[in-house]
Amino acid sequence: VKFRRTGESSRSEEDGISGEHEVQIEGVRTELEPVELGDGAAVPKEFANPTDDTFMVEDAVEAIGFGKFQWKLSVITGLAWANAMEMMILSILAPQLHCEWRLPSWQVALLTSVVFVGMMSSSTLWGNISDQYGRKTGLKISVLWTLYYGILSGFAPIYSWILVLRGLVGFGIGGVPQSVTLYAEFLPMKARAKCILLIEVFWALGTVFEVLLAVVVMPTLGWRWLLILSALPLLLFAGLCFWLPESARYDVLSGNQEKALATLKRIATENGAPMPLGKLVISRQEDRGKMRDLFTPNFRWTTLLLWFIWFSNAFSYYGLVLLTTELFQAGDVCSISSRRQEVKAKCSLTCEYLTEEDYTDLLWTTLSEFPGVLVTLWIIDRIGRKKTMALSFLVFSFCSLLLFLCVGRNVLTVLLFIARAFISGGFQAAYVYTPEVYPTATRALGLGTCSGMARVGALITPFIAQVMLESSVYLTLVVYSGCCLLAALASCFLPIETTGRGLQESSHKEWGQEMVGRGSHSPGESQE
Repeated sequence: VKFRRTGESSRSEEDGISGEHEVQIEGVRTELEPVELGDGAAVPKEFANPTDDTFMVEDAVEAIGFGKFQWKLSVITGLAWANAMEMMILSILAPQLHCEWRLPSWQVALLTSVVFVGMMSSSTLWGNISDQYGRKTGLKISVLWTLYYGILSGFAPIYSWILVLRGLVGFGIGGVPQSVTLYAEFLPMKARAKCILLIEVFWALGTVFEVLLAVVVMPTLGWRWLLILSALPLLLFAGLCFWLPESARYDVLSGNQEKALATLKRIATENGAPMPLGKLVISRQEDRGKMRDLFTPNFRWTTLLLWFIWFSNAFSYYGLVLLTTELFQAGDVCSISSRRQEVKAKCSLTCEYLTEEDYTDLLWTTLSEFPGVLVTLWIIDRIGRKKTMALSFLVFSFCSLLLFLCVGRNVLTVLLFIARAFISGGFQAAYVYTPEVYPTATRALGLGTCSGMARVGALITPFIAQVMLESSVYLTLVVYSGCCLLAALASCFLPIETTGRGLQESSHKEWGQEMVGRGSHSPGESQE
């Protein structure tokens, strides 16, 4: 087992106000007696930091391992991630307002678009706030913002009010992905991918809960109460977020050594694990959350490729959601053209409330998210992050091409479910990879800009899945299939594979100065 030297701090007490500080990484001292451990054996407590009298946050997180603290954190950040309810409600709210307020089709569509515009415009801003002022700060403000305007939209008297309020809800939702940033920075290496994927389950649970809530609330209390009750997970998170600590990695980078050390000791106490011996190394960096750092020579290609991957994920995912309704109602691809002509003949104000069968279809479609989580969970550490994303895009592209065949409804359902499972799995793999590849100084900004590019894809896809579909269903399928093939290539060309690597701290260092293959504890492993 190899142990690396974690670094010596040249920072003195007097230069505490200086701007940046470089930590020099040196080789392992050769006079130390080697210790052999069996395959898969955990690093003994006494060797948590064997070569130095200093340690970094990465060393502490690995030595403390996964325990009670991370389980609590999983539930709390998962509650923030359950904001999927605010997204799922769009498919339920639109037909209801279409009937109740007699809205034309374009105004109904604008209700959905304005949410994505809010998310797109705010994602980078929330990332910058999280890098500048802390992950907890950015996440807490965005969740409270979403909660406030989500409840307020239940009291909207007219269309223009609800349009503005849902746009402000979208603005707040743009910051909720920062929960992944905060969560990832407290996870040991071997548990990171599995845990990030598992909190993605809260997204699927949120959508399922929203459908079930709508079945109960809509016939009796109406859409206003549905909007108010849909904010419950965020209300619960707002009450529990005061328990959340600030990221120790952020505190170290911002120069708050004592606060970072206190956080690490708190985690060690809750997990019943020892802290590494020695002094915590400070690697202060003042210029955090700068867009230019995403385009340094080390990260330029990674950033551009990730933007396209996130764009393709959202473009294909939401496109498939829209296509599913059209394909199910038509029966197959070959029947779509004739059905579109019939629909054109209908008045745009034709009112159709959601039926119990519609809610059942929504529920079954939503349940296809879970197989995607399970497949991604099984392969992501076996074949790596890049290959997982590439495989997800390839399977989606293949299923899209198979839709060219005039298959029956059963085969159509199977193809759509496989396609949705894999494209949602690819989305989840991107959520694992992106926080891992960027350093702490720009991690939140990197994730925020990628999330913003995803919303661009979500905004464009209705013009393909609905407008282009009227002209040619085959051209529509070719666009989605071709986009995912290019995204699969982009995944393969990503210059950095993050599997088995620690998280980088400063954006001023070369990639690869982190720990590789360090023994760590995964969920369920004993710390004794």
